[in-house]
Amino acid sequence: MTKAFVVGHPIAHSRSPLIHGHWLAEHGIEGSYERVDVAPDAFPEFLRTLRACGFTGGNVTIPHKEAAFALVDVLTPRAKAIGAVNTVSFDAQGRLVGDNTDAPGFIAHLDGSLGADWVERSGGTALVLGAGGAARAIVVGLLERGLTRIRVANRTRARAEALVALDPERVAACDWADLPAALPGTGLLVNTTSLGMVGHGALDLDLTPLPATACVADIVYVPLETPLLAAARAWGLPAVDGLGMLLHQAVPGFERWFGVRPAVTPALRERLVADLQGR
Repeated sequence: MTKAFVVGHPIAHSRSPLIHGHWLAEHGIEGSYERVDVAPDAFPEFLRTLRACGFTGGNVTIPHKEAAFALVDVLTPRAKAIGAVNTVSFDAQGRLVGDNTDAPGFIAHLDGSLGADWVERSGGTALVLGAGGAARAIVVGLLERGLTRIRVANRTRARAEALVALDPERVAACDWADLPAALPGTGLLVNTTSLGMVGHGALDLDLTPLPATACVADIVYVPLETPLLAAARAWGLPAVDGLGMLLHQAVPGFERWFGVRPAVTPALRERLVADLQGR
């Protein structure tokens, strides 16, 4: 039986087992996907003993993504660019390979929600709010998707400047105070901060300067419709929630571990929505 995992600390909140369990059942695969709670000081030993424990690979979440980046045998180019690993698997030589599927997961969700021509409609421009690990992954994904101008705004400008190094010709830093002036030239607005999440403050941003052709995305999925997305819909703009990124980032890992490429379906999304809402 093929075994995979999601490792973090804490880990009880992870909904990844629901996603992968759905796909295992859907495809009739005899396999397992389990939560593993590992403290930071025990994480290196956990990775070293994956094969001995019978695992073929798994997902890595907070607080281990940077540690996995330093400990795997091989990094994919995307993982190198992002500086963090969220998916591990073994290659034909038995080496532990670290990848990051957040970038393609975000882009796949945008493509599915907005249509494949959203890049052209956006004018190839994006404004990313926040400069943490999620923002870095999303900027990498937007660069891979071919956007020509990406601005990153963060309350601490130095953190935004750090993302400029990904592609100085296409990425620029923006002061948080300058957001109102940046909105008119924005085709895609992405919130990667915790603002709008349950238990956090709201993102206080007037969207009226955005072009009528703009799109708004939020990686927060608790609540599913954040105040930012509600404001976008009220203004008549397409709004993309954060749940799809969680679903789509899981696809590459499942394919590597279990040999079948699964699909993100409405039925799977509804299962996640029901779980989030306690139904």
